[in-house]
Order: sequence, then structure tokens, then C-alpha cells
Amino acid sequence: MTAFLVRRLLGMIPTFFIISFIVFVVIQLPPSNWVTRAVEGVAVDTRHFNSDSYQAMVHELQRRYNLDRPFLLQYAGWIANFVRGDMGESFDYEGLEVVDLLKRTVPYSILISVLSLLFVYVMGIPIGIYSALHKYSVGDYVATLAGFIGLSIPNFFLALILMVFGLFVLNIPVGQLFSPEFTDAPWSLAKFLDLLSNIWIAIVVIGTAGTAGLIRVVRANLLDVLGEPYITAVRAKGLRERTVTIKHAVRIAINPVISGLGMWLPALVSGETIVSIVMNIPTTGPLLFKALDSEDIFLSGSILMVLAIFLLIGNLLADIALATLDPRIRYD
Repeated sequence: MTAFLVRRLLGMIPTFFIISFIVFVVIQLPPSNWVTRAVEGVAVDTRHFNSDSYQAMVHELQRRYNLDRPFLLQYAGWIANFVRGDMGESFDYEGLEVVDLLKRTVPYSILISVLSLLFVYVMGIPIGIYSALHKYSVGDYVATLAGFIGLSIPNFFLALILMVFGLFVLNIPVGQLFSPEFTDAPWSLAKFLDLLSNIWIAIVVIGTAGTAGLIRVVRANLLDVLGEPYITAVRAKGLRERTVTIKHAVRIAINPVISGLGMWLPALVSGETIVSIVMNIPTTGPLLFKALDSEDIFLSGSILMVLAIFLLIGNLLADIALATLDPRIRYD
């Protein structure tokens, strides 16, 4: 197991740098950005291209962001600063440090994504197992229909429906993370519970499509496993059907579901972006959209890198869980 973990951790290093290089190339694609516009803006406002203040600003921007160096050296300086925690300034937010903006939004994005993932697996796996064990029953047809509906409804439309339902039927506030009395209050258990009571709509919306897809995957895998000869042999030994299902069939059928965790995470992250914009939730989603729209390269690049790190960690945890359940994965 130790050798397996070391191999996976070492494999994450080149993956991290490949992703970072692609991100840096993408954020440099626009013909102009906030850095060049800031320099040009100072020149136009002061009308003194040779003034000391203008020259000092140009020199500071060039020094911090390596603007006067070749492309590869700019990338090396950017990724080195990112690793150290210096992610540059957000010119769209009046020069605030990017790391400060991320501290405000990343925790909420991680919380929503993790809770949405738990919602997907807690709801999808039991329903998928029930659907497979009761093939062609009324419950199976209902689960299949719910899966098709969940995959068909766009996230933003479902968010709007649940927002109207919560506001006019349940009479609860929507489009905010905290109730008015907890907005400026210090963190406590009551404030955390209030947060959970306000983000449940976002969790349901983000997790609906994933739950629908997971139900179908679990059902198909378990039906395939239940038809294998070794399951028939286990039944012939006289074991109870519950033991055959849980200990032998489900344990094997669940492996592709765990390995598919790496594919579910990107979908949850993209869903979180759309839902947060629709529901006006202060996560990295709206922040990334605004940064891309205004070509705020350092803010958008840093958000993409943080999301990439989050996905790498999620894939690592999925591999660990899969290796724990199926020792053959370790290749020891």
C-alpha cells in the first residue's frame, strides 16, 4: 500500500505542472489583459509617460509578473509565486490580493462540492442497489424514470424551480448563505447549522444529475455481477441472499463507482459554478466567471489552479479507497 501511495503522489507532480502550463497558456491567450490596461491607463491619466510614478509602476509590474522576460520564464515565475502563495493582484477588485479573494470563496466551494458528493453517493448507491435487486418492479421503473428526469433537467432551471419552491412554499430565504441575524456573527455551531439550512437547495441541484447517473451505473454494474458464475457458486454454498448481495456482489459492483469519483468531481465543480451564479452564492464560480469575462488573468488562473488541485486530491482519495476495497489495484 505504501508503494502504491508513493507512486500516485509522484505521478501527481508532473500532472500538476502540465495542468499549470496549460492554464498559463490559456490565460495568456487574450490580446490584452488587466496588466497592460493598467499600465496604459496610468499613462493616459497622468499624460506624463516619462513621469517617475508611471515609470515606477511599470517597473514594479514588470518585476512582479516578469513581463519583460520570455514566455517560459514568465510561466516559471508565475508557478513559483503560486507555490509560495503569491498569486498576484486582482485588478478587477481594486488591487486586492488574489489569495485574499480565494480565502473568502474557496471554503464555500469545497463545502458545497463535498456535501453534493455525499448527497450523490448516499442517494445514488442505495437506490441503484434497490433497483438492481428489484429489476422490472414498480420501484425499478420509478428509479429509472427519476434518473432520466434528473439527467434531462438543466442545473440552472432546477435551481430556479427550487428557489421559487423554497421562497413561496417553504417560506425560507434563498440566494444567500446566511440568515440576516448570522451574516456578521462570528462562527459558531448555530451559524454553521444556519449555513446548511440555506445551501441545501444548491446541494440538491448540483447533486441531482450526478445522483441520476450514479443510479444507472450502480444498477447496471450490480446486474452484471449478479449474473456471474461465482455468484451462483456462492449461492450454491447455502449463504443467505443478503450475504451474497452485500459481501460478494455489491463489493465488486461498487469498484467502478469509486473509480468514477474522478469523473464526478469535474461535473460537480462545473455545476457549482452555474448554480452559484444563478443563486448568487459567493463561491469561486461567480468569481471565476467575472475574472474570465474581464480578463483578470491572475485571478482566473489562480482559481483554475486551485480547482485543479482539488480534483487531483479527489482522484487520489478515490484511488486510495479503491485500493483499500480491491487489493489487486495496488500491484504490490
